[in-house]
Amino acid sequence: MGHHTEAFVGIDTSKLRNAVAIADSGRGGEVRYLGEFPATEAAIQKLVAKLAAKYHYLTFCYEAGPTGYGLHRLLKSLSHECLVVAPSLVPKKAGDRVKTNRRDAVSLAKLLRAGELTAVWVPDERHEAMRDLSRARQAVKKDLQGKRQQISSLMLRLGRIYPGKTTWGPAHMRWLTSQKLEHREQRIVFEELLEGIRQESERMERLEDAIREVVPEWSLAEVVAALQAMRGIDLIAAVGVLAEIGDLSRFQNPRELMGYLGLVPTESSTGDRVKRGSITKAGNGRARRILVEAAWSYRYPPRVSRDKRPKVEAAPRRAREIAWKAQTRLCGRFRSLERKGKRRTVIVTAIARELSAFIWAINRELTPPQQA
Repeated sequence: MGHHTEAFVGIDTSKLRNAVAIADSGRGGEVRYLGEFPATEAAIQKLVAKLAAKYHYLTFCYEAGPTGYGLHRLLKSLSHECLVVAPSLVPKKAGDRVKTNRRDAVSLAKLLRAGELTAVWVPDERHEAMRDLSRARQAVKKDLQGKRQQISSLMLRLGRIYPGKTTWGPAHMRWLTSQKLEHREQRIVFEELLEGIRQESERMERLEDAIREVVPEWSLAEVVAALQAMRGIDLIAAVGVLAEIGDLSRFQNPRELMGYLGLVPTESSTGDRVKRGSITKAGNGRARRILVEAAWSYRYPPRVSRDKRPKVEAAPRRAREIAWKAQTRLCGRFRSLERKGKRRTVIVTAIARELSAFIWAINRELTPPQQA
């Protein structure tokens, strides 16, 4: 085995131990399972040093998962190439029903050598921290919505119907606190739910304040300010989209971004028959949900509200032009699809798909696209 050779290393990661396999370069190169090694930095460095003494060039890969990107950063710091692979895009044989750590590691090594693996974008540590903060806020919002739904269900079962139009505002909260329940058990449940809503609301405010405080220090702060010129996107939504997608300049065109977000239709075509179905829902579901929520605002005529005007004026001139173009086109698109009898859920999905293209265009004005 010469020092000039190349090898491909597949790692099946877990909390305590990593299964490792290696494939020599060349179509008929040998594939060997090296065994399981402790998932510690010292053990990984020792293994890499041993392999580097035998091979001139090493390429590593492992599937993205709960172990995070620490292994990727460690291998990069040791001057070796490493791919973090999208698990859903790893080719699998239809009849293969046996899954073990050894088989997974060997399979990754073979597929890496064949070039059949799709790598995910790996954020730096600061971007990952911002993503954690954004996701914490989203988790609190989900918990708050759950508690609100519990109270609404309880009130409905008891026949207590709120007479107002808008729920969960100050008037609705005053109405809830004025309710007198007959049974002590139900009063306990009701008071606990109200206290839970108060606590989650306070947590939401603290996390949103933290996001506003750290955004100016973020590498994507300029893009965040520009995206707020778009209708339906405020600072929290802009941070959420960018934290989940990451560097938009890695997409060479808007179609790549649409596909990444899972906003393109599925297709099963053959011969002269073309059949398209619902969207793929591939990629990042959190970013897709934010865009779909923003798309609902385009059902109204184009305008810039008094509260939105300072955010629009703070954005670069080119971003303001793109945002207004998006308003005029998407509002017209929304009404056109409504006249055709399309369901609103289908319409907002189509609007969200085009909205992602305008977001890509704004980012392109600020950061040039990377080489594919």
